[in-house]
Formats: sequence, C-alpha cells, structure tokens
Amino acid sequence: MAHRDARLVALIEEARTRRYSRRDIIRRGLALGLSMPAIGWVLAACGGGEAASTSPPGGAAPGGTPAASPGAGSPAAGGPAIKVGVVTSLSGDDVFGGNLTKRGYDFWAETINAQGGVEIGGQRYPVQMSYADDQSQPATGADGAERLITQDQVDVIFGPYTSGVTLAVSPICDKYKVPMIAGSAESPNVWKPQPQYTFGIIPSVDLTAGKALQVIVDQADPKPASAAILGADEPFSKEAAEGFLAGARDAGLTITRQEFFPPNADLTPLVSGVAATNPDIVAVGGHEEILINFIRAAKSLNFAPKAIIMHYGVTVPDFASNLGADADGVFGLVVWTPDVSYEDDVFGTAQEYFQAAQERWGTAPDYTEAACSTSGLVLADALARLGTPPPYSDDDRARLRDLLEETDITTFYGPIRFETEGDHFHDNTAPPPVLVQIQEGEVVAVGPSDAAKADMIYPLPAWNGR
Repeated sequence: MAHRDARLVALIEEARTRRYSRRDIIRRGLALGLSMPAIGWVLAACGGGEAASTSPPGGAAPGGTPAASPGAGSPAAGGPAIKVGVVTSLSGDDVFGGNLTKRGYDFWAETINAQGGVEIGGQRYPVQMSYADDQSQPATGADGAERLITQDQVDVIFGPYTSGVTLAVSPICDKYKVPMIAGSAESPNVWKPQPQYTFGIIPSVDLTAGKALQVIVDQADPKPASAAILGADEPFSKEAAEGFLAGARDAGLTITRQEFFPPNADLTPLVSGVAATNPDIVAVGGHEEILINFIRAAKSLNFAPKAIIMHYGVTVPDFASNLGADADGVFGLVVWTPDVSYEDDVFGTAQEYFQAAQERWGTAPDYTEAACSTSGLVLADALARLGTPPPYSDDDRARLRDLLEETDITTFYGPIRFETEGDHFHDNTAPPPVLVQIQEGEVVAVGPSDAAKADMIYPLPAWNGR
C-alpha cells in the first residue's frame, strides 16, 4: 500500500507541476503500473491536471472508487454500465492476433473508464467488458456471440480477429439486432452480404492490397517485371491474394504463378515451385503464422526474390521476433502508423496513442490493435449522439445501428465513414493505405513517397546478407 501511495503522490505532484492533461495522467499512471480505479481517483483529485490536494477526497483510500462531483461529464453514481461483449481468438491457431484485438479493445475501455466512462447527456457511464473465446473457429465464435447477447445481455459486440469468424458472428448480430464493430476483419466477403448490424474499422483488403504493388513498381529501381501471387484458402488470405493479383495486373506485371493452398499446408513444395518461375516479386496472402512459415521455407531453399510482400501479419510483433534478421526487407501494407497526422480527444495524436499503448503492454501496437481501440471511439461517439443512458432496449440498439451508419469522425487512427451501399457496405473505406517494410527489426513506412519515412530496400539481399 505504501508503494502505491507513493506512486499516487508522485503522479499528483507531476500533474500539478507539469500541468498534465487528462491523457497525460492516464498514460503516466499506466506506465507506473497503477490500476484504473487509482488513475480515476488521480483524475478526480487533479481535475484533469489542475493543482490538487494529495489527500483522497472523503477519506477514500488510494486505488479505491474514484470520487467525482456531480455535473457535466461526471460519473453517474451507482448507475448502470455500458455492456460490451468481445468475441476473439484467445486460443487456437490465431491466438497471437486474437490477443492483439483484445489489447486494443481493452486499452480503449481502460482509458475511457479512467476518464469516468462514456459521456452521455452530461453524465459518464463506465464500460463493462465481457469475453467469448472463439478458439479460432467460426462456429465457436457464433456460439460465443449468442451467449454474450442472450446471457450476458451485452449492448454491443466488438468483433473477432479473423474475417472467417466475423462472417459467422455477423448473422447472430443481425438476428438479435445487436450492433457489432469489427476492429480487425478485412475480407470483402464480410461486407458483400450487406450485414445490417456489422461495421468495420479497417478498409477491406481488396481495396488496399493491389495499391501496394503499384507503389513498389513506381519506386523500385530497377523496376520489377513479374510477380507470383499466393494465398491461403480462407476468407481474408484469399481475398488479400486476389487483391494482390488485381494490383499486379494493373501495374503491368507478368504473373509467373498463382495458387491458393490449405492454411495448414507444408509450404516447402509450394515455395520450390514458385522459385522455379523466378518472379521479381512474391505476394502472399495469409495470417502471421503462414507468413512466418513462408519465410522459413524460402530461406531453407535459398529462394530470395527481389521483393516479398504480405499484408497483415508483417506488423505483428511476433513476425519480427520469430524471424529475427530474416524478417528484414519484407514488405507489408497498413492503413495506420504512429506517424499519421490524426488525433482525437481521448487518445490524442497517433504518436501519443502509440506511446501510451506501448507503455501499457510492453510492445508496439500495430494497425489492427489501433483499429480495435478506435472501435471504442466509434461506439462512444454514437452513444453520445443517441443521448440515452444504459440499459438499452431493442429500439435503442436499432437506433444505435442507424447512428453508427451515420458516423463521420476523425480519430487518432484516421477518418471513419462507413459505406452505405455496394460491395463494401458498412466498411470504413476512408483511411489511405501505407506501404511498410521491416528494416533492422522495425516497421517503417516506405511509400507512397509523401508518407515514406525511409527509402525502400530493393532488391532484397541474399539471406546470408541480412
């Protein structure tokens, strides 16, 4: 207790001396290892960074229930919570990515609760999170969503890591008329059925993958002339590969090989066949485990094309940590980096979000983690416009769905506007994509030229030269 008290006193003194904002207090409190209630108490004591007494108001112990005075933005004393259900992969093949989504969702919940909760009609209401492990299986995800809705009575769902599970959960949300905000799904197949209650933060992969190849062709010297396109035969990976294929054709590249393979396939024979066609670029659609296995297989066969590009997975910390120097030079495509020039009132700038999340979790957040945190910002904006405090009726949730459809905001992640017609119905198509590359273990933006923070490495050196 004494150690915790000392940290609280120190934080209050820092806030008073340095005139910390609410965001500064939250970020610093998380870095000190303080609990959310403790940070909430500091916020209440400091009034968002103004000078304050170091004694807890009303005799409350440090780390206990935050004290707050009534009025605009104050927590609703004894009031109900906003119930958010999370379906994601906490076990199974996609557990790495599932944990990233959980971190993103949790970081928003922790941050907003430290501020007193979501503000609705001048009062603040805390967020209560419930979880369902989809075990990386669509059917299990659908069952978990139904349990969260019917038993836990959640007001909204934050969506799964994979597009395949999202596709299974979406009809459940439509059935019960419970909105789902998907912070990770990127397959266009999620949006083609026009799900009425599902909304996506990340632009679908068919809109972004192809553009990356054009950037490489435009910036590489010498210019590539050919490409092999590969993809695991599951929703996201297949659509990523098809996006790469369309982009390769648009860029005038000769296609030396195109193939879909089972997600659990031995990649060595596949890579051997690709190597025989001698492409300048190899583009692979898959999640991080598939991508790691591809790199290992390519190295084992001493196959080093001039460029290797993948989509999601390259920015996951496990990609570089598992591969070490072998990850260097691999291209990826993202729609968010900490260098983008966006900000909001909860997380601040993209760089501030990046630093705070890194301090909280000990690893750098990637664009999916950031998108999942953005899901909370989108929900809070819609609830503020709804103007109705929890608990929510079926009619309230139907109205919330309509308000989500009308979203038009800018966050630290970028602009959020959902399509209302066509094949990308309810997907956020606003953020522009960025080509990234692993360089000395770090993810850096290399294109387009106006977004680049470093020159691209092309052609890639031999494996023994990395």
